Amino acid sequence: MKREIIEQLAEWKDNSRRKPLLLTGVRQCGKTHTLKEFGSKYFKNVCYINFEADSKYAAVFEYDFDVERIIREIALIQHCQIIEGETLVIFDEIQEAPRALTALKYFCENKRGLHIACAGSLLGVAIKHQNISFPVGKVNRMQMYPLSFKEFITALGYENHIEMFANWPADREIPPAYIKEMEHLLKEYYIVGGMPEAVKEYVETRNFETVAEIQDEILADYADDFSKHAPTSEHDKIRMIWDSVPKQLAKENNKFVFSHVKEGKRAHELEGALLWLKYAGLVHIVELVQNAESPLSAYADATNFKVYLSDVGLLCRRLGIGYRSFFDDDSHPTTFKGAITENYVLTELINSGRQPYFWRSGNSAELDFLFDDSGLIIPLEVKAATNTQAKSYKLFCKKFRVGTGFKLSLKNIAKNDVEGAQTISLPLYLEWNMDYYIKSNTTP
Repeated sequence: MKREIIEQLAEWKDNSRRKPLLLTGVRQCGKTHTLKEFGSKYFKNVCYINFEADSKYAAVFEYDFDVERIIREIALIQHCQIIEGETLVIFDEIQEAPRALTALKYFCENKRGLHIACAGSLLGVAIKHQNISFPVGKVNRMQMYPLSFKEFITALGYENHIEMFANWPADREIPPAYIKEMEHLLKEYYIVGGMPEAVKEYVETRNFETVAEIQDEILADYADDFSKHAPTSEHDKIRMIWDSVPKQLAKENNKFVFSHVKEGKRAHELEGALLWLKYAGLVHIVELVQNAESPLSAYADATNFKVYLSDVGLLCRRLGIGYRSFFDDDSHPTTFKGAITENYVLTELINSGRQPYFWRSGNSAELDFLFDDSGLIIPLEVKAATNTQAKSYKLFCKKFRVGTGFKLSLKNIAKNDVEGAQTISLPLYLEWNMDYYIKSNTTP
């Protein structure tokens, strides 16, 4: 399903200057499946090692970092041949074998002809909380996320829709028949999300109830990780933060407030638990900027932020929103639709490799997202329905004189001028094609 990742892996394979690859991402986002699919497609054979499932492989690295000996012993245990250029060696759950992670430095220096790809779900947590010697500068890193909306509808067999909208002019209205179909697909994505097992189940059955069962299993596995991999002193705090994120996101002012997690708790008591969830890839933190200049990271306020879940389908499940609510206009979950829409927009931005922030001017104005695109500041206003009245967006454009911006909503596509900013009213279901409209607006 992750075609773009497979393509990037193929480029890594053919790069003469490649290093061992480290593929990271939230647990159950499809890393192992993707590496195995890549291996079967581009190599004669695959040598797969899971450090979490079998501890004897970690023991291979305990003696020394002689890469020839390591490969020889692994080949004997696996009863296979490991040949440079023909074999893909996969080290899965590498955070469970810290010396294997360190050994990547020596593979880079002494065995670069061998293709080694590693996966780690809780690698960020392990590096922060354990004394792991990370091979800085000796690995190529690649980040993987749950499936995007574009990947979701492709999996459902609507790849022709991607082709149709790839070059859709901003001044050409989308016909009602297309709108109805795309909005229906978007609602399906809100419910199912992008976790590969949930998507696979929906592709095969079109059954939201069995999808919900899979989502419950994923959420239960995440909760188990809190106990297995987090420091004992942080278990309860992590659970409290995890339970608080959907509730705070659904509030009108969805800035994350530590005192709302539990009465009497302060930031310094809980921030470690929040960072654990961030390093595990379960949440995304979006910080406030008040000065919209490039680079935005230089103006970010780390004490003022919002917290989103890594997958919109899991957010809907955690909020307890039934799938019927999305297809029955009379019972649509109006209380939560803003939070769901914002989380969707955020994960699409993250999936495309962008680092978003939000902007606020006192208590009078707030812009949902903005990001830096090659030195250009791109503002985004997000609306869950067709109302695109956006005073904050207008104020932002006037104050910072940006060249290009977006209003994301269910309104038809259009292009107009807002305080000097060429503004695209972009349907939420076309967010995946934002790059096209940025280039169209900024290319002379």
